[in-house]
Amino acid sequence: MFEIRRYTPDKAGEWNRFVAQSKNGTFLFDRGYMDYHSDRFSDHSLLFYRGQHLYAILPANEKEHTLYTHQGLTYGGLVMGMNVTTVHVIEIFMLLNQYLREHHIQRVVYKAIPCIYHLVPAEEPLYAMHLTCRYHLLERDVSSTIVFAKQLKWRNGRRQGLRIASDKGVEVRFTNDFDAFWPILEKNLWVNHQVRPVHSFDEILLLKKRFPDNILLLGAYQNQELLGGSVVYVTPQVVHTQYIASTPEGKRLGIVDAVIGHLLRSFPNHLYMDFGKSTEAHSDILNENLIFQKEGFGGRAICYDTYEWTL
Repeated sequence: MFEIRRYTPDKAGEWNRFVAQSKNGTFLFDRGYMDYHSDRFSDHSLLFYRGQHLYAILPANEKEHTLYTHQGLTYGGLVMGMNVTTVHVIEIFMLLNQYLREHHIQRVVYKAIPCIYHLVPAEEPLYAMHLTCRYHLLERDVSSTIVFAKQLKWRNGRRQGLRIASDKGVEVRFTNDFDAFWPILEKNLWVNHQVRPVHSFDEILLLKKRFPDNILLLGAYQNQELLGGSVVYVTPQVVHTQYIASTPEGKRLGIVDAVIGHLLRSFPNHLYMDFGKSTEAHSDILNENLIFQKEGFGGRAICYDTYEWTL
């Protein structure tokens, strides 16, 4: 028998301990990360107890009678302990739908956690949805991922950039020089895409302070001048390039190639490097130039799926 309880701040410690021991959770589900933008979302996260023991959690927010899992996160869905069973997850989804109806939720938008983030197989929710929800695939975003143990050969242009960076004395190192990197990033995103970073400068500094081992900046320097780099999110088996940017001079010197090369040498115990999505307009448009660049490093497709059902 399961019981659903709505998350309240006094449960933060229990929630965070569960995430740390789960089979498919990452630091993005820690309340220290989720709550940095709590003013933008009406939280409706849920905890599922079996007896007195916390069995699973669902990071979520509510908006206009819709439950999202979660609008402020790249991926989401049911976070589970190591010992969950398929039968129990089916029971959880049946109870979830009943709970949502009772709380006047009319629609669910469910982001699945991509398989590369699973420490062990964790697709019980997908089968439970099949049995209990009249769902459809709402969005399918494509990301590009490198398997560390089976790296593909770089395209010639990428290898040439690596040689140029080496010949010109570009030095790549981990740094905390966010104040120099952020203007480079903001200019890149605005000139190329007319958008701003998802995180403000103050927000990324706050998150870096809270998660110093998970949020890293790799910078590329020439003569001690920062020419670009990458903010990376490090989870137990995935290194994710959250942001990549360079100055015009940095592009000429191949610093992005140098940064990616350094990343691929820096995490010998990880399984994957994920470049993130190359899709726009709710996955309906593929940014071909962007994915071409990622595939030039040997990245290949991983899908980030979002499902929807009504109640």
